[in-house]
Amino acid sequence: MDVAAYEKLLPDITPRNKPFWDGCAAGELRLQRCTDCGRHRFPDAPVCPQCLSSSASWEAVSGTGTIWSWCTMHQRYFAAFADEVPYRLVYVRLTEGPLVISVLADEPDELRLDLPVRVVFRPSPGGRVIPQFSTGDLVTAA
Repeated sequence: MDVAAYEKLLPDITPRNKPFWDGCAAGELRLQRCTDCGRHRFPDAPVCPQCLSSSASWEAVSGTGTIWSWCTMHQRYFAAFADEVPYRLVYVRLTEGPLVISVLADEPDELRLDLPVRVVFRPSPGGRVIPQFSTGDLVTAA
């Protein structure tokens, strides 16, 4: 895999999102939380979408949630992902509320809505740690 191409597909680390990426490197999923209304948000934003406050802090969250939606990518849209096709993109509703788009780190026998998942952290070829989601031993009966 072309590491340079892969790196170009990752968002830049900025002063605003650095706490998120620092959390990933430390094995924690960190989100902004409005200090006025308490709402968690993802992605980071300068103001709360709930109350419009500009006051926020970063905190580690549970890293658990459920699958809200998914799709399986069969087409190679980027050369950096040629060796990974097919792969599943998942839209995860975190326990704390926000929706997060990521990939599944494992292949469950059955994929369904509301399937429990937990965050896992995987190093990228360029050294950045990327959050993915796993059904692991969280799978329960439908």
